[in-house]
Amino acid sequence: MENISIEEVHRRMEAGEKLNLVDMREPSENAEFNIGGILHPLGKIRDFEIDELEGLKGQEVICYCRSGNRSGQGAMMLESMGFTNVKNLVGGMLAWREKYSV
Repeated sequence: MENISIEEVHRRMEAGEKLNLVDMREPSENAEFNIGGILHPLGKIRDFEIDELEGLKGQEVICYCRSGNRSGQGAMMLESMGFTNVKNLVGGMLAWREKYSV
């Protein structure tokens, strides 16, 4: 698993690049604020419920959560399930909102 900065993801999004973002927070957290990722809480990954992510196994997948802790765990789990290019968004949505939200 590699780490990726909020600045790098933001730059790539602003450039119009299509990113495979996976939000590992709970639905209530996602409803409060999100950056457009697929909502897939960490608990689902722990239970090996990854059907909706299977098509991303060979692609870059950027995981995020509130602070980067849950997504770091989830990213490592995805790697153990055969995902080959998984990155963790350092600082998560706390850092994102601090830097980019009004």
